[in-house]
This record gives sequence, C-alpha cells and structure tokens, in this order.
Amino acid sequence: MKKKLNRIFLSGLGLSMLLLLSGCVQTTKENGQIVPTGEGWVYNLLVRPMGSVIQFFATDMGLGFGVAVILVTIIVRFLILPLGLYQSWKASYQSEKMAYLKPIFEPINERMRTATSQEEKLAAQSELMAAQKENGVNPLGGMGCLPLLIQMPFFTAMYYAARFTDGVAESSFLGMDLGQRSLILTGVIAVLYFGQSWLSVQGVAEEQKAQMKSMMFMMPLMMIFMSINLPAGVGLYWLVGGFFSIFQQLITMYIIKPRLRKKIADEFEKNPPKAYKTTKARKDVTQASDTTVQSAITTNNKRRNAGKQRKRK
Repeated sequence: MKKKLNRIFLSGLGLSMLLLLSGCVQTTKENGQIVPTGEGWVYNLLVRPMGSVIQFFATDMGLGFGVAVILVTIIVRFLILPLGLYQSWKASYQSEKMAYLKPIFEPINERMRTATSQEEKLAAQSELMAAQKENGVNPLGGMGCLPLLIQMPFFTAMYYAARFTDGVAESSFLGMDLGQRSLILTGVIAVLYFGQSWLSVQGVAEEQKAQMKSMMFMMPLMMIFMSINLPAGVGLYWLVGGFFSIFQQLITMYIIKPRLRKKIADEFEKNPPKAYKTTKARKDVTQASDTTVQSAITTNNKRRNAGKQRKRK
C-alpha cells in the first residue's frame, strides 16, 4: 500500500510540476490563439533553442516537421535518460531490499492487518519503522525529488517547442494534421503508457501486484486527459516519451534489478540482517532468533530465484 501511495504521490508531483513550470513560459492570446510572449527563463534557455533545432531538421535538412519533432524529442530524452535511470536505480534498490527482508517485515505487517485497536496498529507501525531503520531501508522508497525536478524543465520545454515552433501547426505527418488533435494518436499513446505501467508490475510479489493494479490505469488515463485536446504535434512528443518509458522500464527490469539483487545479497552476507526486537512484551508475538530469520530469508530468496528460472525456460 505504501508503494502505491508513493507512486500516486510522485505522479501527482510530476503533473503539478509540469503545470507549475508552464508558468515559466509566459503566453498571451492573439487572434483567439494562445502563443508564447517570448519571456520566461524556460522559454529563453530551452524552448527557443529546441524550436530552432526543430526548424533546422524540418527545413534546412528537409525532413519535415513531424520527423523533426520526433528527432529532437529523442535527443532530449537521451540527454536526460541518465537521470531517469538513476531514479529507477534508487527506487529499485529500496524495493529489492524490502523484498529480501520480507521474512522480517511480514510478521509486523500481519500484526498491522489484524490489529483490533488503533493502539495496536500504531504500535505495529512504530515497530515496522524501527525494523526498517535498523536494516537500512528507506520507507519512502529512496525516490529523491531532485532528479525529477531537474527533468521537468526539459519536459516542459519540449512540450512548448512541439506546440509553438513556427511551421509545426501548418504541417502534416503520416496523414495527421499536426495542428489538430488526433484521436488515433491519443489511443496509441494510451496503449504505450499502459504497456509501461504493465511492465512496472512484473516481477513484484503477488500481494504488491494486486495493490499496484490500479496504477496500471492511472498513467494511461492521465495521458489521455493531457493529450486528447492537444494538437498532434504535441502528441508526437508524448508518443516518443511512451517508447522511452518502456525502454527505461526494460533496462530497469533486466539490467538494474538483477545487479541490485546481487549487490543486496552480498551486502547482507557480510552484515546479516537482524530482526527488530521490541522492548515491550507482546502476548501474541514470538521473538524469532537471528538464525530463524536468516533461514527464512534464504528460503524466500530461493523461491524468488526459482520463479525467475521458470520464467526464463
């Protein structure tokens, strides 16, 4: 549940920051159309240069504005990809550590689920936080906001460059008028982000997967909401972003997480995890020895590895 709330929080934070940073690109109305005034630090430092590169690819190189928007978006996404991967590494490190230490945390989580009074629930929550701290687990998932905040001006700038660069709205790409909305493009964008959301829940525990299922629909619905009334030129930006989200998720699943599992196993082999021992006596709790905890962790990891081997076959 905590992981689900973190994802909802971060999704809301990302959308809020996009809306906030949009204020850095000042706009006005001319002939019933919203156009940038040319003021604002995001516009001058990022939007204007990106627009110039779009026009270079489209006119100087003769590639057309549709291809130009796609190419510039790819360039920008590659430039900020290390930040996204760093974000994924930090979040995955904590989630994999939580999975490794499940035998320690699960009895406390069970007491939280079966608590018959608010006092018992709060006591179990305090014990869980103490156990996490003792084993070096960040309850917020290790997801720092700084990498996200650094990326947001680039996302905002690419959005405005795709929307307001001269020539984009008057062009077409694959039969789509880039100045008008495209329901087909919106549908493809929704499918891509649903695919990325689906990939993100693969390989997690079944109980976590059940909690995260609603998140599979949140991002696609958000993308539909944001792109359905926007011109197709902006939709191309979201389209490339969807492919990059899937690309980043695949790197996380098949490169980052396996390396982190080995790193975490090595860390706890040198410094075995410890079960948190409460100072208060509990009638319904039997204190587990460190040997029992280590045995449960070993069994849990063998099951995880066996599941991976069956998938590979």
